[in-house]
Amino acid sequence: MIMSNNGKHRVAVCSSAELAEGQRQLFDIDGVEIGLIRVEGKCHAFRNSCPHQGVPMIYGSVVGTMVPSRPQEYVYGHHNEIIRCPLHGWEFNLKTGKALFSPGVSLKIYQAEEEAGEIVLYVDREPLQVTRKQFFCAL
Repeated sequence: MIMSNNGKHRVAVCSSAELAEGQRQLFDIDGVEIGLIRVEGKCHAFRNSCPHQGVPMIYGSVVGTMVPSRPQEYVYGHHNEIIRCPLHGWEFNLKTGKALFSPGVSLKIYQAEEEAGEIVLYVDREPLQVTRKQFFCAL
């Protein structure tokens, strides 16, 4: 285990080849499920629990959304930057975790990087156990 310069613990969770574009992986790190997805070449990691009712976010759609605009004007933006809860449709920014409807509500986001052929997560505490979990997704 290596501690990075930002005080986080580095955890290699899978090889880069195991997370192709659009694919998802699910890991349990000391009892906390973390979803991982590659979108447009970038890896995003998030707590696999919607803050609303705990629904697994690993099944959520990755979408864009309408952005503020003038009356009678409809502007689409944030393409592939939003993950939508599969149950009630709550939307969260994959980069910041902030909910689109309220900046006071967030989905926990983890730093995920591709380093030397591995996908690496940076977590707050040194993990005792890291397990890849099976899930079934027809996305």
